Amino acid sequence: MAFPDKQTVDELKRTWSDKFVKVKPGARPELKRFEGKVGRVVTVNYGGRAIVDFADGAWYDVPDFAQVLDVVTDDAEKKKYDATANSAQKLPARQG
Repeated sequence: MAFPDKQTVDELKRTWSDKFVKVKPGARPELKRFEGKVGRVVTVNYGGRAIVDFADGAWYDVPDFAQVLDVVTDDAEKKKYDATANSAQKLPARQG
């Protein structure tokens, strides 16, 4: 597997970081559990994978993300993303 060069990754970071995304229906079986959920691209790593937070307490690296993720442009859809649902908060609300 060839890694993308630094310039390519830096451009992907500028383009995709902090974008709200959804998984395309039927894109990949391993991503089926995220269909219908809104996530946020945290960054793109130097392996060329998007690091996506679906607000479930974990971040996921998604290869070939441009083919399997759609950018959410509708403001009502963006509001479905709940950053406070992530357990990686300083004082998460769901901590027991």
